[in-house]
This record gives sequence, structure tokens and C-alpha cells, in this order.
Amino acid sequence: IEYPPPKPTQMQKQKLFLLLIPPTLSLIALHKFSTSFFLAKKSFPHTSQCTPTAATDLLSHSLNLSPSETRYLANKLSQLNNNNNNNNGDGDVTEKISSSSGCWMPRRVQSLAIIVIDALRFDFAASLLPRSVGRRLHDNDDSSRRRRSQLFQFVADPPTVTMQRLKGLTTGGLPTFADISKNFGGADIDEDSWVQQMVDVDVAMRRGDGGGRKRKRMAFVGDDTWVDLFPTQFDESHPYPSFNTRDLDTVDNGCLKHLPRLLRSLGPTRDGSSDDESELYEAIIVHFLGVDHVGHTYGPHDEHMTQKLNQMDDVLVTVFDRIDSATEECQVTFVFGDHGMTEDGNHGGGTAEEVNAGLFAHFSPGCGDLSVTSDINGAEIGSHSTKFFNSIHQIDLVPTISLLLGLPIPYANIGGVAPTLLPPLTSSSTTDGRRQSHEAPYTALALALNAAQVWNYLNDYSKSSKAFPAAALKELKERLEEATRVFQLAMGEGEEESDDSLAWREAAGLFKVFLGEANELGRRVWTKFDTMGMGFGIFGIVC
Repeated sequence: IEYPPPKPTQMQKQKLFLLLIPPTLSLIALHKFSTSFFLAKKSFPHTSQCTPTAATDLLSHSLNLSPSETRYLANKLSQLNNNNNNNNGDGDVTEKISSSSGCWMPRRVQSLAIIVIDALRFDFAASLLPRSVGRRLHDNDDSSRRRRSQLFQFVADPPTVTMQRLKGLTTGGLPTFADISKNFGGADIDEDSWVQQMVDVDVAMRRGDGGGRKRKRMAFVGDDTWVDLFPTQFDESHPYPSFNTRDLDTVDNGCLKHLPRLLRSLGPTRDGSSDDESELYEAIIVHFLGVDHVGHTYGPHDEHMTQKLNQMDDVLVTVFDRIDSATEECQVTFVFGDHGMTEDGNHGGGTAEEVNAGLFAHFSPGCGDLSVTSDINGAEIGSHSTKFFNSIHQIDLVPTISLLLGLPIPYANIGGVAPTLLPPLTSSSTTDGRRQSHEAPYTALALALNAAQVWNYLNDYSKSSKAFPAAALKELKERLEEATRVFQLAMGEGEEESDDSLAWREAAGLFKVFLGEANELGRRVWTKFDTMGMGFGIFGIVC
């Protein structure tokens, strides 16, 4: 006869319960530490659209603009097209914001050169590139140059490793420490980016009926991390291995081999010379790696660093001279570091030396007078706003590049357009000896579209995650509503006020403040460790 096993006594149950408490608490502590240290961010498959009504729909949805208000903005852009002899002739502006030469707003440049000097710290750019950057900044005092050369601190967000920085520089998002392991092995980008938009958006939509239809999209040479992230997006690519930090020259020599031809592919020069139009590119990306590898191997103050920076100085002289020769087209080059480096030559964290890279922007004579967009600096709404205009975070380059190339701003971007990097869409006029700018409405509209895109993303994200504190989102929404009210006021003034009215400038300032605060909220949630949670986790594990 088989008897059933005896039931555990109450004392045995209590003993088992007590035995399970320590491992359970350890697991809870480990989970708390992991979520506090390995910050994670959800990815969305959505992409921003380039359709005739995409910008209208975005403004209506995110800013609650009325149909009459979106028609007003459409008519204003239509007038701009007529003045530039770039109208498509159909006369229908009631259903679309964008012109025929851009998705959300008119395209502002014909071609773009991105020169990445890996680990270019701000002080390197400001002081150790005298023949290229230094000379152009000195010459910028000449009024004829009209702010065509500008140097900025280019603030990176940790983790300051190349793959995460390139993700931020193309998507406008904030990659986190949770995916830092992907820096060693590569992973395609699964979010919307301006690089992918260059492939997806029809050339007729982003370039219009003017020249350049036969241009190819993008060419790349340099650090193979770009091809890990974008394996099929480039029309032409020449990747070189980047992992051996003691190899100071292989990647840079590869860049130097292809750079002269790629510079010619940007378009016609002063003497009218260029390669065949079928060999022209809308954007080229050149990623030098030697400065970073010298830092890792010898440190930032070794003679090897002096030699490498002298080499980069010579390279940039050639690049800037080529941009200077484009008198009939607007061509621009952005030279920047993806991060900085510490005094021992390393990077990855969030110290000042690691996050403060340099950004140097140089525009061709064909871009016009950039001082009219630089003049819009938020001063009209108080000194607290000017910091958002004066500081450029790396993700701010994403919406800026998108509008320069006539692309939609990527869906998950939280960067803010940098007005000082936007060539003007209009020419300034002189009345009674005083220069009159007509650029403020278009700058305000660019920032309004950017703000609408950011709020649309944050709102969608908050519906699927509790990452954002409700009070912070409420305050951010109120900031957006305040900017929208002033924007509507500027539209209501209509023709009674000039394009340089205070209301347009105030609206631009308020939208930029909203974008800056949205950026700060994102950094608090995705890039700053929860030190209290980490401490609780460590305490629980140890005890």
C-alpha cells in the first residue's frame, strides 16, 4: 500500500519562505541596478513622410493649426517660390506646405560635404588647425564673407563611442549604454535617419525641377563603422578597418586617395569646371580616424598628435578652397569630431574633454548672407533662451541637415534646428538705409515643424512607456502651446507687419526653447544614470 507523502508542516513552510527571501531580494536588487545603469530606449519602425500634405498634417496634428493657418503658410512659401522662379506652375498651395524643391520646406543647399575627424576636441579645432580653421575665422571679420565660417562647441551625449555617436548624428536620437556592446560587431540602424531618407525620398520631391536631377545621392570613404550601420545606402563606399588603434594611417590614407575626386563631385566651381553631371553627388561623407588612434596610442600631447593635426590642417585647406570656389551654388561642409578625448587619450564617458568636440561650418559664396539667420538668436524672449541658440548638440545637426537637403526630419529625432547653420531662403533689402531681413517667418516655420515632429514622437513614446514623468511632459506641452500661440499671432498680423516683426522672432525663440527643453528631458531619461537606483541595487546585492 502506497501512502501519500506527508504534507509540509507550517514550520517547514516558514523555513522555505525564509530561505527564498535572500535570493529573491538579490534578484530584485540586480534588476534595479541593471535598469538604473543599462539605460534602454525603445525603437519605433515609423518614418517621417515626404508627401504633399505631410507637413500640413504634422502641424495640424501636433500644433492644432487650423486649415486657414496652414493655407497662410503654404501661400507664403508659394510666394517665395515665385520670387525665386522655382514654382511648379500648378498654382495649388491650399493642400501643401512644402515647395516643389523640398519635402517640408525648400531645399537650401545643392551639395553637402561631411568631414569627420574622429576625436576632434574643441580645443584642437580652435587652436591647432591654424591654416584652415584659424585662417577662415580670421577672414570671417571681412564683411564680404557674411559669416560663411563658424566654429562651435559640438556637445556629444554619452556614451562617447563612435558607433553610438554616428547613430545620434544620423537619427537625432540618444543611443544608450544598453547597446554599447554593439560598438564591437556592428548593427544596422533600425530607426528613421537622414541617410535612409536620402535613399527613400524621390529626387523630384527633394530637389525640384531645377538642376541636379542626375546627381547621385551619397558617397562615403573612411571608418568602416558607417558601412556597419548603413550597409546598402551609399551609391559609392570605400570602408577601411577601424579596430586596430595602433594603425595611425591606413584609414586616413584611404580617405586622401578618394577625397580629390569626391570634392570635384560636389558641383561646378568658379571657373565652371566639374566632373560629368552623372558623377556628381548630393552628399559626401569622409571619416578620418588618425587623430583618435594617436590619442589611444600616444595621448593628446605627443608629437605624433602634432603631426597628425598638421596633416588634417592641410586636408581642410584643400576642402575649404574647393567650397570657396562655388560662387553660383550653395555648397557647405561640416567638419566635426564625433567625440573628444581625455588627457590620457581615451573616451566613452561623459567628462568635459570627452563630450566637447568641435564643429566648423563653412559655406560657399553661393549660399548668400548667413548673418540674417544668425541674427535670430532668441534675445527677444529673454537671456534664458539664448543658451539654446548658442549651444549646438550633436543631435541638433540632424534636423539641420534634413532641412538643408530638403528632407523630412527623422521621426525619432529630438534635436533642434540650428538657425545659424541655415542659409537664407530670401535676400535682405534696404529701406531708408536700414537692412530689412525677410527670413524670420521661414526660420520660425522651420522651428515649428521641428517642434511638431519632436512632440509627435515624445507623445507617441509616452503612450507605450512610463519613462517620462507626467509633470515634465505637462510642462513641456505648455511650453509648446505658448510658442504656438505666438506663432499664430504672427500669422494673424499678416501683411500689416513686416517679415522681420517681433512676433515671428519671438515664436522662433519660443520654439527653440521648447526644443532645448525636450532635448534635456530626453537626456535625463536616456543618458543619465539613476544613481539612487544603482546604489539601492548594489546595497541589495552586497547585503
